[in-house]
Amino acid sequence: MVSLEKLRNSLPGTPGIQAREEYVNTAVLVLLAFLNGEYHFIFQKRGPNIRQNGEVCFPGGLYHAGDGTSEQTAVRETVEEMGIPKENIKVIGPLDTIIAPMGAVVDAFVGVAEINGIDEIFPNRDEVESVFTVPVSHFENNSPLIYHAHLKVHPVTVDENTGEEVVLFPARELGLPERYERPWGGMKHTIYVYKVPQGIIWGLTARFILDVVNRLKK
Repeated sequence: MVSLEKLRNSLPGTPGIQAREEYVNTAVLVLLAFLNGEYHFIFQKRGPNIRQNGEVCFPGGLYHAGDGTSEQTAVRETVEEMGIPKENIKVIGPLDTIIAPMGAVVDAFVGVAEINGIDEIFPNRDEVESVFTVPVSHFENNSPLIYHAHLKVHPVTVDENTGEEVVLFPARELGLPERYERPWGGMKHTIYVYKVPQGIIWGLTARFILDVVNRLKK
């Protein structure tokens, strides 16, 4: 017999992310520094030998069980990638978590690097090609470009090594409607893009910037 009382007691006090363990869990530090009389975002351009090389982002990376919390992941990654001492990084709070279309859960935090100039940043050249800053005011005064992409579920893929078709979801065998044997969905996904002299800032990084800017306007 179903016990509603038992069910009620098992429900979370604060809703989380269901099946979080099935996603890639990452954390990002949206890093600020007070330079030349105003706050700047600190960005890095990814190094040539790592995934998504050449792209502009905030420091961050994969959650490790030893980190304890996502916030600690964000700080650890910032120390490793940017060479800023941990004691010079102050986390002021979290942003909303993003579940990215590529299958990652991204916990984001806003932090301040207590530095006097960019020359006090010593990036790990194995991961970071370069570091630069842009005043927050630039993004307050310039709205992002907005584009869209369509997201679909693909029940069938092709093995990169053999070229053979691989059925991931056997819709026919399960007796489901024929439409599920082909890609379905097509949800419109919004992509934000900022243009700065140092390059293009887009995707999740641009979304974090927009989130911070919108919060500053409230």
